[in-house]
Amino acid sequence: MEYSTIFAGFGGQGILFAGQVLARAAMAEGREVMWIPSYGPEMRGGTASCTVIVGDDPIGSPVVDRADAAVVLNPPSLAKFESLVAPGGLLVVNTSLIEAEPSRMDIEVAPIPCTAVAGEAGDDRLVSIVALGALVARRPWVSPEAVRAAMAEQLGGERPRVLAADLAAFEAGLRAAGHTEAPVG
Repeated sequence: MEYSTIFAGFGGQGILFAGQVLARAAMAEGREVMWIPSYGPEMRGGTASCTVIVGDDPIGSPVVDRADAAVVLNPPSLAKFESLVAPGGLLVVNTSLIEAEPSRMDIEVAPIPCTAVAGEAGDDRLVSIVALGALVARRPWVSPEAVRAAMAEQLGGERPRVLAADLAAFEAGLRAAGHTEAPVG
């Protein structure tokens, strides 16, 4: 099987980091992975996105015409990427910043107030990690354990406070999307 996910939002929301964590988690589970970043020259505050493709077999092309899931964290990202979600796919919408309702009826929409949930978990800057938790809860293409380990690898042992905050945001995203597994630790 092969799955593609688009993460999109403002630069500075951790879009590229969330995609890297998903890619590392998939690699840790022995999957084939492509991570393709895209951002404007202004980066922080501008539009940023990345596509992560996870497959059981070698991935033939980095081109994604229809994504299996999209995580949109701001209004321009909803406008741009909603139409790219395949029928039956998942759209995670940050309702803290996006007031518009998605217009598609042929996809699953997970309306999660990612920014608010991140704030409740301890750091409202970790909006993308909350969204990653929601994605993993609704589409368990990688295990939560692999995501936790990927975050620990990505952040390294030198920043335990940062890792703890990211793990708390991830757990909050899992819960916000209805995941029932008890958190580790």
